[in-house]
Amino acid sequence: MKESKASPMEKLATFIVDKRNLFFLLYIFALVFCFFSTNWVKVENDITTYLPEETETRQGLTIMNNEFVTYGTARVMVSNISYERGERLKEDLESITGVSGVEFDNTADHYINSSALYDITFDGTVSDAVSIEAMHQVNGLLKDYDTYVSTEVGVDSAADLKAEMQVIIVIAAVIIVFVLTLTSRSYAEVPVLIATFGVAALLNMGTNFLCGTISFISNSVTVVLQLALAIDYAIILCHRFSDEHETLPAREACITALAKAIPEISSSSLTTISGLGALVFMHFRIGMDLSTVLIKAILLSLLSVFTLMPGLLMLFSRLIDRTKHKKLLPSITAVGKFDVLTRFIIPPIFALILVIAAVWANKCPYCYSYTDLTTSKQSQSQIAYQKIKNTFGAGNMVAVIIPSGNYGAESSLLKALESYPEVKSATGLANVEAMDGHTLTDALNPREFSELAGIEYELSNLLYSAYAMNDDQYGQIINGLDNYQVPLFDMFLFLKDQMEKGNITLEGDIQDTLDDLFDQLEKAKLQLKTDNYTRLVVYLNLPEESQETFDFLKTIHKEAARHYGADNVYVVGNSTSDYDLSSSFSQDNLLISILSALFVIIILLFTFKSAGLPVLLILVIQGSIWINFSFPYLMDEPLYFLSYLIVNSIQMGANIDYAIVISSHYKDLKSQMHPKKAIVAALNEAFPTIFTSGSILAGAGALIGQMTTNPIISAIGNCLSRGTVISILLVLAVLPQILVLGDHIIERTSFELNHINLTAKSYSGLVRVQGRIKGQVNGTIEGSFNGILRGDMEAVVIAGSAVPLPPGLLDKPLLCMEPDTEIPGPDLEKETGETNAATLCKTAYCNKAPDFEKGAGENKAQKTDKHTKEYTPGNKNSAASRSKAGQKEGSGKNE
Repeated sequence: MKESKASPMEKLATFIVDKRNLFFLLYIFALVFCFFSTNWVKVENDITTYLPEETETRQGLTIMNNEFVTYGTARVMVSNISYERGERLKEDLESITGVSGVEFDNTADHYINSSALYDITFDGTVSDAVSIEAMHQVNGLLKDYDTYVSTEVGVDSAADLKAEMQVIIVIAAVIIVFVLTLTSRSYAEVPVLIATFGVAALLNMGTNFLCGTISFISNSVTVVLQLALAIDYAIILCHRFSDEHETLPAREACITALAKAIPEISSSSLTTISGLGALVFMHFRIGMDLSTVLIKAILLSLLSVFTLMPGLLMLFSRLIDRTKHKKLLPSITAVGKFDVLTRFIIPPIFALILVIAAVWANKCPYCYSYTDLTTSKQSQSQIAYQKIKNTFGAGNMVAVIIPSGNYGAESSLLKALESYPEVKSATGLANVEAMDGHTLTDALNPREFSELAGIEYELSNLLYSAYAMNDDQYGQIINGLDNYQVPLFDMFLFLKDQMEKGNITLEGDIQDTLDDLFDQLEKAKLQLKTDNYTRLVVYLNLPEESQETFDFLKTIHKEAARHYGADNVYVVGNSTSDYDLSSSFSQDNLLISILSALFVIIILLFTFKSAGLPVLLILVIQGSIWINFSFPYLMDEPLYFLSYLIVNSIQMGANIDYAIVISSHYKDLKSQMHPKKAIVAALNEAFPTIFTSGSILAGAGALIGQMTTNPIISAIGNCLSRGTVISILLVLAVLPQILVLGDHIIERTSFELNHINLTAKSYSGLVRVQGRIKGQVNGTIEGSFNGILRGDMEAVVIAGSAVPLPPGLLDKPLLCMEPDTEIPGPDLEKETGETNAATLCKTAYCNKAPDFEKGAGENKAQKTDKHTKEYTPGNKNSAASRSKAGQKEGSGKNE
């Protein structure tokens, strides 16, 4: 016999399996490379970096980072201390090298209920060595006190998060091994699965440097999510291999399994990829970052499953054969039977819950700042922040960036802002005191300056003349310098410059006084003024995130625009960042919800070739999303907005697979058995896959939520875990009822082309036939036939169906059977709406048999009565005995 030609997929599978040693070598090289390349990955820990370029916060932060220096600060609270001891402690803190200033007084801002609060400013930024060393000395000085320190100086949040995720990965690995053991068919399958995804995870981490800089969110959660989202792919191939290996040798089984699994796994991954792909369209660019890294992780997982796992299966095949075990996961037949019994009860209840959940989810209290969020596990810094906040309140600072040079406008703006009750304080060069009640921007003439600085009048005149010449103001020299006024800040900086050049020399106390002043001026310049911009620091008596705060930000804009124009003003701070994020969230929320659902629906349309089924599946998963995000509203707990956007897309893209698995099994099985039995069998077949993927994803999410101190990562983990559990419950306890009840809708909306099977099949015993057939029925019959054949049939069913009936059905009259006895065969139920024995008999022999009755010369009533009395297998006078052509009963048109 001539062998059939191998398909392209079989050729590819053969190449992969036969060249497995080559692939092993390539993976070894890739792993060595990735081991080193993981250190090349740059991680961005500032989430504001991903704000859209057109937002005010992003533009203002860019100016601040390029133009100004922000010194490190710390808020230190010491409890159970007297005010006098607190004053002495302030002096000790000021004496530490690297500390530029300590604020402490007897006001409620710094001392209350035996607790002292010190606002410490360092000589360097948060990452400078001088600041970090000074912070170490502060901690050493206060080690014997009841102390709470809130600062970013010396705090490496990225390293802390990395350490936490390493612990989470180890625990997650233990959970994954346990779950895989429960769902495996052989103990040796587990190391194959773990090795496959261990390699995929390392490949993904080692190639992250190709993305440039990735966010701390992507860097931390991708490994765990990759394992949870893509473990199904390896399980599908592993089970395929086990099935084929029952009848084929290891090599042939692996080739066949891989050829069948590649298209199946690829189509399964499309829903996950499409859900993650929706994140690309977010205005908040962290969606692009997370989507890129996670999609790359999925693709590398597919690559490992397709090219590495076949070789591992061949390598472990003998061990897999020797370590086979009995089924460890129980069946869920009881759940399936419950679903069938409640098919008319659960769907209406779910519809009501769906409406309520949609309303509650729409009321979810989203937040856009994570500083006030609490996590299950808290770091020392978070505990200190909450303690200081509860005792002294939290400061809310915003920076107002305006064009430089107009000191008069700056002074007017500061006075206008300080007049509002919402402003606690406003600081700028125009209201910082220099000496003897003069501010830094006060303009003085030569005599006033000489008296203030303690230098001779002649020297002051020379200094003013040099300043005028340096600014090309020769007219001032010609007209006389007596009335020539220069702002103190500018003149002191010019004096400092001349002294450094050696043009002016001072001695004694004057020199020491000016040196201290010059240091303060230099720091003020770095923080508050450049050649292009001036920065004002405004503290608000408002929470960081509230509608009242957002409204007052517009007031600040309005006041600044009066002096500088609306296009030249930037207000920057946590509150403005929250405002920008809230503005983009409404667009991103709608966009992600629509796109993720749309992408999934398109894929499902081509997968199931039905317009109704995708809608039913989407309703169930969308319901799980709404229920998931109803919890924050019911618990009155704020939810970080990014958690919603990310989990929404992952739920829609990944949890939909659970519904797809059940639906696929149900669609295949209902062509072989009654829909009620098909859904029970489908649940039993799909449960291992759902349990494996769902438990791993839910467990990983719970670990992340409970074991990390980062509020953003924790919120994502908690929502993902809760949403996955809800999705599993709905696909097991709601979707089956919807599928059974909606079967008519699914079939009516199907656009799959029915292919005619012209292969002759053998039937024996009692067979119900509906449709057009051609073949041998103890003779030859061709035509449209509706009825029952007793005997052997070798025929092509051109249209319709032929279904074997239970042999026991011949033992007694059909009308004598119990009314509720079910007869296999979905087609009859679709046409008549009935399946019991009495109705089958009536349908097959009475309603559908006009030709038979006419041929017998009997009316319908007589035929029905006679048939009821006479139809038994052993009665020679029955209709069956009178039918000689193939011992057939029923009606037909012989051709």
